[in-house]
Amino acid sequence: MRVAIIENMQNTHLGQIGVALAEANVEREWFYVWDGQPLPSGVADHDGLIVLGGEQSAIDDERHPYLPELARLMRTFAEAGKAVLGVCLGSQLLARGYGAENRLGAAREFGWHDVQLTEEGRKDPLFAGLSDGFPIFQWHSDTFSLPQGSVRLASNAATPNQAFRIGRAAYGTQFHFEADRTVVEAWGQEFPEIVERSAPGWLADYPRIAAVHAEPADRAGLAIARAWVAMMQATDAVDAIAAQ
Repeated sequence: MRVAIIENMQNTHLGQIGVALAEANVEREWFYVWDGQPLPSGVADHDGLIVLGGEQSAIDDERHPYLPELARLMRTFAEAGKAVLGVCLGSQLLARGYGAENRLGAAREFGWHDVQLTEEGRKDPLFAGLSDGFPIFQWHSDTFSLPQGSVRLASNAATPNQAFRIGRAAYGTQFHFEADRTVVEAWGQEFPEIVERSAPGWLADYPRIAAVHAEPADRAGLAIARAWVAMMQATDAVDAIAAQ
């Protein structure tokens, strides 16, 4: 199997997603759009599409002119029945691709925060085996309206649309489930000034915060990553049978 990975910001960590892809022996093809690399020309060469986070907004077309095309590409993959995963900025772009409203600066969260599964989320295979609520890492200030025809899967008080599914296997998660403790610590080292502005004192208090939240968040994040990869495999198998 082969997945296209869109990197919107240099040196983005795959974290738990990378673990799950490696376990399933999925080939990765990276597209460094932040550096001007073109997007995939279509859906035929990949079994799934992953769109990672970034510092830009989902409608920052002037500085990042590829964004409208990327939003359309995500919808094209989804409507072709391919597995799609949008994380943080990626979720906002998936929503944009389906005509939702991107709301800038309307939902600020940083650090580990609890999210709650909706009734539909408790039934969805992406969250199979997880408790109704779990801590997960957040780093965003923007959000979006729920696309027409989609299903809200997870929520919290700060950001009602924490996760959604549209179509057969296209998912957006506002939260960074890929960010295990190793990724979070790397972010703290790479962006200390931004972290301090986002959450004053958080880095100084990190050992205490991590001792409480990191382990359950890591378990949940890896379970979600494995579930999405399993759905990509299942979707590919269904397509293969249908083509016979």
